[in-house]
Amino acid sequence: MPSMRFLYLLFFLFSNLVYAQDPQPVATDDAVITLTGFCAEPARPDESCKTVITRAQFEQISNALQPDLSLAQRLKVANAYARNLRMAAVAEQRGIDKTSQFEEQMRYARLQLLAQDLDQTLQADAHNISDAEVEENYRGNQTMFETAVFERIIIPPVRNRPDANEMAAQLASETRVRVINGENADKLQREVYAQIEVPLSSANTRLENVRRSSLPPSHEVVMTLKPGEVSDIISDPAGAHFIYKMLEKRTLPLEEVKVEILKTISTQRYRDSMKAFQGDAVFSDAYFNPPSAHAISEQRNRAGKIQEFTEK
Repeated sequence: MPSMRFLYLLFFLFSNLVYAQDPQPVATDDAVITLTGFCAEPARPDESCKTVITRAQFEQISNALQPDLSLAQRLKVANAYARNLRMAAVAEQRGIDKTSQFEEQMRYARLQLLAQDLDQTLQADAHNISDAEVEENYRGNQTMFETAVFERIIIPPVRNRPDANEMAAQLASETRVRVINGENADKLQREVYAQIEVPLSSANTRLENVRRSSLPPSHEVVMTLKPGEVSDIISDPAGAHFIYKMLEKRTLPLEEVKVEILKTISTQRYRDSMKAFQGDAVFSDAYFNPPSAHAISEQRNRAGKIQEFTEK
């Protein structure tokens, strides 16, 4: 049996190992980037030339670019910042910051940053939604929050027959009558495919948790059915026919759709706020979309032919 002294030694070594692996927090005034051999300002005679960026200084920059950067993104920004500090110093020594080209670049960069920050502000404003607004949207759009259970039978397009359209329409009409009479939907679906000689892997006609937004626009009318009712035949341009039977319908409670409503309101608010900055701009076709050399040549040829014709 190990001695108590040996066990204590193991515990001491293990605790020291855990402590050594536990990272210490970086204080706001701790250095996170050190550029050796680079001085933003001349170093004093008794100091080496280096530039130190503290955590507070770096996070002021990184948070302005994008808050909540990942560790990998922080390192990428740090690398770019260290490189840009050195390059910018040399650029200033060469007088690049005094050129008219740089002034125009700065002017355009300022426009971009102002537009970007306004965009972020408008998005934040769009997310500022009260509970009363959410409830008002919910009560005013009850049909959008209905969910239903259906049986749906599909009569696919009939191929390679001269009377294909008539056959499919007749089959759909007969099938709808049988659905109204209460026949099993899965059985009817199998019979439909067998009659038009199309393979069918499965005949599960039941649709759960159907929302109006999940249906094709021409099928949304089935959400107005009452439980037990059968829809009219819905046909699509490809030649398929659809028959729905409503089994159950309920309205989702506010708690289940609150996140959805918040997203809907904020998206619409943001779009509305951006409308003021869209359109109402006229661009010169002569400058931005000039005719090609071939088009100009063709136009001249046509003009020449017209002139020859009129001179005759």
